[in-house]
Amino acid sequence: MHELLSRPAAAHLRGEVLGYRGFRFDVMGSRRRLLVPDGVVKVMLGFGDPLRVVDPCDPACSGSGVSLANGIRATAAIGEHTGLIRGVTVLLTPLAAHRLFGVPMSEWSRLSVAPQELCRRPWAGLPARLADIPDWDGRFALLDRVLHEALAGGPAGSPEVAWAWRRIQRTHGCTRIEELAAETGWSRRHLERRFRCQIGLTPKSAAQVMRLQTALRLRETGSNWSDAAAQAGYHDQPHFDRTFRAMTGRTPTAFHANRTAASPHDAQDFVPGQVTSALLTDHA
Repeated sequence: MHELLSRPAAAHLRGEVLGYRGFRFDVMGSRRRLLVPDGVVKVMLGFGDPLRVVDPCDPACSGSGVSLANGIRATAAIGEHTGLIRGVTVLLTPLAAHRLFGVPMSEWSRLSVAPQELCRRPWAGLPARLADIPDWDGRFALLDRVLHEALAGGPAGSPEVAWAWRRIQRTHGCTRIEELAAETGWSRRHLERRFRCQIGLTPKSAAQVMRLQTALRLRETGSNWSDAAAQAGYHDQPHFDRTFRAMTGRTPTAFHANRTAASPHDAQDFVPGQVTSALLTDHA
């Protein structure tokens, strides 16, 4: 049985809470999903079997649990699960996650950890409260209330970092870091330090994630890889191929093959308007 519901957050939370995904996946055997860098922080609040998130580049950064917080990454991870997983995923901007967790994003940007290990409030006990509610509407309404209160009490971030992050998003990663620093009035090194604290990546890595997402979206809408790479700002096809493999562990062709081989009943994208994952049918 597969169930996936998408719901926007309450109007007063939008721009910080990007939405909710209620899910129930019941599978026989194991399932592996390549999780692509997408610039979104995901907090999975589960009430089913555990999920494991594997970091192919650094196994020490792998984690497993029924509930997991995942910071934004510059390289892909692999999600693995068997049996039943059920819960709600909260989609957050990194700026909102910094306010909610109150710890430097750079300390856990590549980690998958239980959210209450980073910050007990508001996460401790929240999965059980969600599980006790019999319907999805009630669960989403509870999240609206809890997150509104928690965001109101969170630490204020730097306006300069918020501006730089939004500029990177608006330009789809095609902006010079020196220009960002100049606009903020900071040195490049100071911008990088403050940016990593509130976002979890350096401005350069964040821009690479945005360019990758642009190329993936263009490919999904019918462009070939060469045109998608050029429009996303890559110097040439070899540059794109090298960067794609470094960030995802796969060639563009292999990734697209995994995407198209999946059943249309299998949800692959959890963030609106973005390409966030591919179901894996091999062990490459």
